[in-house]
Amino acid sequence: MSDNKLLNLSFEFAVAIVNLVDRITMPRSSYMIDQLARAGTSVGANIHEAQYAQSKKDFVAKLEIALKESNETSYWLKLMYETKRIDITAYQYAEKLCGNIRRVLIASCKTAKDNMQ
Repeated sequence: MSDNKLLNLSFEFAVAIVNLVDRITMPRSSYMIDQLARAGTSVGANIHEAQYAQSKKDFVAKLEIALKESNETSYWLKLMYETKRIDITAYQYAEKLCGNIRRVLIASCKTAKDNMQ
């Protein structure tokens, strides 16, 4: 694994989301499971893609998409918890990882934007 904290965190988060989704048994709500899986794994995919951005503007845009996806993931996690699809432990673990990624993304976007000026 690389020494890039954001890449590592986002990969760990994607693994957690995949494992969480695979454990959901009842009640099954495939639309919510699909949305959670898509948004949660998209965070890391966009961060990874940002590493090969064509410009600083493209880099920031990819990180901002990852930030939006992390916000969406938080929504689905909360909905899954509130509707009893996931338990408190799974919710808190995934939400903590998501929040950590969000904080790093916000700081990274700010730094990259400041450096563009």
